[in-house]
Amino acid sequence: MQKVYNKQIMRGVNLTCVKAEKFKTGCLSITLMTQLDKKTAAMNAMLPNVLRRGTARLPDMESIAAELDNMYGVRIEPALRKKGEIQCIGFYADFPDDAFLPHGKNILEKTADLIGEMLLQPATSGGRLKAEYVDSERENLISDIKAEINDKRVYASMRLTEMMFKGERYGVSRLGSLHDAGKITVHSLTRHYKELISTAAIQVFYCGAADPEYVEQIVRGSLSTLPRTDVSDMPSTEVSTEEWTAPVKYLTEKMDVTQGKLVMGYRLGEAMRQPDHAALMVFNAVFGGAVTSKLFMNVRERLSLCYYASSGVDRLKGIMKVSSGIEFSKYNEALSEIQRQLESVKNGEILPLEMEGAKKAVITAIYSALDEPGGLESLYLDKSILGLPVDPSDLAPMVSEVTVDQVAKIASCAKLDSVYFLTGEDDDA
Repeated sequence: MQKVYNKQIMRGVNLTCVKAEKFKTGCLSITLMTQLDKKTAAMNAMLPNVLRRGTARLPDMESIAAELDNMYGVRIEPALRKKGEIQCIGFYADFPDDAFLPHGKNILEKTADLIGEMLLQPATSGGRLKAEYVDSERENLISDIKAEINDKRVYASMRLTEMMFKGERYGVSRLGSLHDAGKITVHSLTRHYKELISTAAIQVFYCGAADPEYVEQIVRGSLSTLPRTDVSDMPSTEVSTEEWTAPVKYLTEKMDVTQGKLVMGYRLGEAMRQPDHAALMVFNAVFGGAVTSKLFMNVRERLSLCYYASSGVDRLKGIMKVSSGIEFSKYNEALSEIQRQLESVKNGEILPLEMEGAKKAVITAIYSALDEPGGLESLYLDKSILGLPVDPSDLAPMVSEVTVDQVAKIASCAKLDSVYFLTGEDDDA
């Protein structure tokens, strides 16, 4: 049995504790929540990696590695996530729970203290972050951005997002742009770090056997030097709830690729006014989010129109993406069939086996997340952003009660916004 505690423990710092004794490992994350913005996205993406390189006490990665080895192999990793229009950066740690270690080891406290060091006492030179770390991580960030561009499935999805949300926060990549990454200097990153650490809203999450009062005490201690000059409100993510009536946007690009990438973006509009999150998850699984889905069973398996086809709903923005890999010549057929399958969901043409398979897939995914500390951390971070009135552990029973009519109602709200197609350089169709 697990119990959940939420409390604001410092100005702009919220703590969520999931007290669960079934795990032999615990987890602790400290996440700075900031509004996604083109001007700062690349610096935010790079910052945790720079801070992880060294602290004032442990000035390099070798020193940190030795410290972690002495702490029973604690793992502390930089964390970077895009949640709707919020960029989440910080550190995630997992470690042996103190309940399973010799008395007095206090690994949780030592882990919290080390994360606090990384955030608040980074290795510096002349009052600035170390230039060699900034230069090295800037090149790593540039490589990561190029890797996403080279992964054509990821690239196509990014291009669709840019089409749908041109000039808006949601259209910004979690890594930022190549141009902005290349401009980062030790001066600009140090200045940004000092501003961010002083103003960002912070979410702290712990899962393990420790009492919440003890967790609060050690987190307060690890963040005792946190400067809180002008704390920002929790950043927001705007969910579009209006019915989408604008004409569909189409874009085709040519590259040296052997497989076409077709990505379609839908807005869920009215379904997001008072969102039924359990029904949204089942709808996505029925349409394209499970191996029993209409896209997988019909577009891929029965008609062989694509190499893969799947859908994904972002509840933090109120949109759905459909991604598929196709032969260049099958663009029109695949596009039409994907839309036809959505129409069948809108009409409630859902077989009992499709409904049962969708619910099983969603429930399995929920229980898998609830059954490991990292999954819980992600669920509760989403809950804090969405403001969900229900606990993640209550979602599975709600999924079981979802009806065909609820799924069809959500599908009827889905309106096609944009279509992106990446094709080969010699494709003249």
